[in-house]
Amino acid sequence: MAKITFIGLGNMGAPMASNLLKAGHAVTVFDLSQPAVEALVAEGASTADSGRAAADGADCVVTMLPAGKHVEAVYLGEDGLLAALPAGTLVIDSSTIAPETARKVAEAATKKGLAFLDAPVSGGVGGAKAGTLTFICGGDNDTFERAKPVLEGMGKNIFHAGPHGAGQVAKICNNMLLAILMAGTSEALALGAKNGLDPAVLSEIMKQSSGGNWALNVYNPWPGVMDGVPASRNYEGGFLVNLMSKDLGLAFDNAVINQASIPMGSLARNLFQLHAGQGNGELDFSSILRLYKPE
Repeated sequence: MAKITFIGLGNMGAPMASNLLKAGHAVTVFDLSQPAVEALVAEGASTADSGRAAADGADCVVTMLPAGKHVEAVYLGEDGLLAALPAGTLVIDSSTIAPETARKVAEAATKKGLAFLDAPVSGGVGGAKAGTLTFICGGDNDTFERAKPVLEGMGKNIFHAGPHGAGQVAKICNNMLLAILMAGTSEALALGAKNGLDPAVLSEIMKQSSGGNWALNVYNPWPGVMDGVPASRNYEGGFLVNLMSKDLGLAFDNAVINQASIPMGSLARNLFQLHAGQGNGELDFSSILRLYKPE
């Protein structure tokens, strides 16, 4: 088993690191949140005073950070990891960031003789806890094959999307579609409810019809329709509106760079930004339903 450093213990990172421990790896963790660190230490992880110290002697470093600026700071900053890690170290970044940022870090890592993989995830907090995440990887094939045993400790589906940055491109395409589906599902349920339909009954009808989709099947946005999802716990936890808004911004920026038309993606971006601006940024993204069904 590998000696792994895990940096970034948020809603996704903490259960991912926990699953690496359960898989038998020796895990050292670092995060600015002391309670998050202490919870992993209680499960058997080690820790250090800084990310750089935590990575000392690691076979593999995994990061799960909020945005590209954090990834650049951790890897490329004055006290960044790339300056300290020995050649040959496996580096996996599972943050969702701009493809250009992933390629920038990958280029710097390659010059240092490091094996870098951008490996953003899909599956949400539930998938992170269950160890069933989908990893969407960008990098060379040798690095991908080397990383698979580590990723398999946290996920169920491991895809090689292509060269550096390809994982990020696939992830922002996926999340753009997810946002469109969630907004559309919320809109349809709200229209049905306005006409007196039971949202639970309407959900079952649409699940078995041509409108069926992931939001209806496993993440219903209407409160009380489905157990165990954020909508049934006042939209607490899950994938935050602020993060979905960030990812839609990444998709929009990429579309501008590549002169791609994304009218539905642009509308979804505006809807989630409006929702976040109304004080809902820390709620789960399925709370977009509140735009159509105000409390």
